[in-house]
Amino acid sequence: MAFSQDNCPCCTENHEAFDFWVGEWQVINSDGSLAGTNTIIKVEDNCVLQESWKSANGNSTGTSTNFYNTSTGQWEQLWVDNYGFHLKLKGNRANNQMILSSDEFTGANGKKSVHRITWTLNGDGTVRQLWETLQKNKVISTAFDGLYKKIE
Repeated sequence: MAFSQDNCPCCTENHEAFDFWVGEWQVINSDGSLAGTNTIIKVEDNCVLQESWKSANGNSTGTSTNFYNTSTGQWEQLWVDNYGFHLKLKGNRANNQMILSSDEFTGANGKKSVHRITWTLNGDGTVRQLWETLQKNKVISTAFDGLYKKIE
């Protein structure tokens, strides 16, 4: 069935801004080792991107729900994994990057921090995911730096 704006309220440019992440992916760590696999599909009549992650050793799994919130004009993500860790992010696409950040939180060191995850669409179709922690807008650590390669 072909969608039109009338029967597909989520078929807009804003709703499609993160479509470059849709697919079945092999995820490679910055050292070249396999991090795991990730599948991102569109569900709920193109209104939601659903992520399913599995680490290379199979010990870590997780899922996220991603959607464009028309009320706020921002993308939102809720990530939950099999360890009970969760992360809420929001932001928007800028050129070839989707940049989502958490609200400010107090870290273990007692300082205010923010998580920022950036997905960059590369010219060869791969996607780099970079998860950084910032304090006062300065990167203090990198939690993850992976390269997504499509599984054909």
